[in-house]
Amino acid sequence: MNKIPIVFSFDDNLLLPAGVCISSLLFHANKGTFYDIFILHDENAQFPKSNFLEKLNFKYSNFSITYRNVGNPFPHGFEIRGITIPAYYRLLIPRFIPEYSTIMYHDVDVIFRSDLSDLYLSQNLQDYYIAGVLSASSSDPKAREYRLGLGLDPVNYINSGNLIFNSEKLLQDGIVELFVSKIENKYKFQDQDIINIVCMDKIKFLPPSYSGTVDMYKYASNGEDHPVFKASELEEMLIDGNIHYNGAKPWKEYCINFDIWWQYYRNSVFYDPKYYFNFYANKLNELDNFSFMKRLKLLIRYFMS
Repeated sequence: MNKIPIVFSFDDNLLLPAGVCISSLLFHANKGTFYDIFILHDENAQFPKSNFLEKLNFKYSNFSITYRNVGNPFPHGFEIRGITIPAYYRLLIPRFIPEYSTIMYHDVDVIFRSDLSDLYLSQNLQDYYIAGVLSASSSDPKAREYRLGLGLDPVNYINSGNLIFNSEKLLQDGIVELFVSKIENKYKFQDQDIINIVCMDKIKFLPPSYSGTVDMYKYASNGEDHPVFKASELEEMLIDGNIHYNGAKPWKEYCINFDIWWQYYRNSVFYDPKYYFNFYANKLNELDNFSFMKRLKLLIRYFMS
C-alpha cells in the first residue's frame, strides 16, 4: 500500500469545488494507493463541522481526512484579485503537519486525471525546498518584467497551486519563518511570489502534466512547443494531466476545460440535479439578456476565429 499525504486549504466558499476536486483524486487512485488527506482551515471555518466531505465515504474507502485548525495566523495578510487569506496556509504545512517529511499540496480548483503515487514516490528532494511546475506565462512581457522586478529569473518561476514540500528541510533551515515574514508584503501573486523569492535556487521542476494551466492548454491545442515546455510534454498533459483552473472557475462561468469539471461533478457524490440545471438555465438567461451590440460582438468574434 502506497500512503500518499496531500494537503488542501480553503474556506467555506470553496467547499463544493473541494469535494469535486477530492472526488477526482480518489476516482483515479490505483488499487494500492491510499490518500492521507489533511485540510488546513482557520478558526472561523464552518465546513469541518458540516460532514459534507464525509459523503465521499459512500463511494470510496482509500482515503482519510484530517482537519487542522491553524487559528488566525495572518490577520493582516495581503489580499488581491479575490484570493483570500487561506491561500497563505500552504506556507505553514511543515509546521502544522509534522507527520511527513515530504508532502503534496494542491489547490481545490483542480481536477485530477491520474494517480499521484508514482510521481510522489519518485521524487528526491534532498537538495530542494519545494517542487512545482514552471509557470507558462514566462513568455508574457508583463510577467517577465514583474518577476525581474522581484529579483527573480522570469523563466524559472513556478506556480503554487500544485506543489511537493520538503517539510523536513524547510523546518531545519528556518524557511517557514521566512515565509511568514513576507505575508504582509504587497506581492501581486501573494504566496506564489513568496515561495519563488524565498526558495530561489532550491526549487525542483515537475512536468506540466502535474499542473496543466490555461496557458499550457492553449499551446497544447495547437501542438506547439512552449518556451519552457516541449510539445510532447504538453501532449501528455492533454491526455491525462491534472487540470488547474487558475483563471476563470467552471462552477461560475464558461472557461477552458469547463466541460471536464462538470463531468466530474456529475459523477461525484455531491451531484445535485437542481444545482446543475439552475447553473445552465442561468447561463442561457444571461445570453438572452445580452444587448444587441454585445450579441453582435460575439458573432464577429465567432466568425473571425
